[in-house]
Amino acid sequence: MGVGEHSDTVRVGDWVIAIGSPFELDHTVTVGIISGKGRSGLDGAYDDFLQTDAAINFGNSGGPLVALTGEVIGINRAIRTLNFTLTEEPVNSGVGFAIAINIAKRVVPALITEGRYDYPYLGITSMNDMGLIEQEALGLPRSTGAYVISVTPNSPADKAGLIGGSRPTNISGLNAGGDLIIAIDGQPVRDFGELLSYLINYKSPGDVVKLTVLRGEKELTLDLTLGKRP
Repeated sequence: MGVGEHSDTVRVGDWVIAIGSPFELDHTVTVGIISGKGRSGLDGAYDDFLQTDAAINFGNSGGPLVALTGEVIGINRAIRTLNFTLTEEPVNSGVGFAIAINIAKRVVPALITEGRYDYPYLGITSMNDMGLIEQEALGLPRSTGAYVISVTPNSPADKAGLIGGSRPTNISGLNAGGDLIIAIDGQPVRDFGELLSYLINYKSPGDVVKLTVLRGEKELTLDLTLGKRP
């Protein structure tokens, strides 16, 4: 078993094996598929999770998620569930998450040498998915991209000139008039998760990225210097 080179080559539907010690049952192996990629906002500590339906339970955290080629593509981290045991331990519901190995390979060396790792920071609020209803309410020409709901004052995004929504729509809490990020460094952005995935996998605080945004009917390119995530 070796460490995989790139977890971004993993595809939804690929078979995977989760190894760990759930409920103190050493060397337990479960099998499933990759259910999703680029999951974010699960616990505030990591982004770009791999989602799997391989059974992950209390005690699996820290164990490897392995492709059928034998390569480690992730580190089992968390589950999402509404069910708990009598001792209030979470029970698997088929929605488990692993830290992508790309991230682990960037973070671990920094933790060893410096004792910390700084994630890149934009300073915007966006939505994970934008459907046709949101597109229509916002008056956007497309439903793909990372729509900027708001910009944190004095953040890298604010200094770069990104604009958040300011005009009320028929959807509560969703304002129109914000920028729509459609590419970063020439790479297409289909949603906010894809934008975060690119930053976390390939960029560091202090790096300058080029954002392509739609502002009304105009397409603009903005240079943004990434900060450190608070």
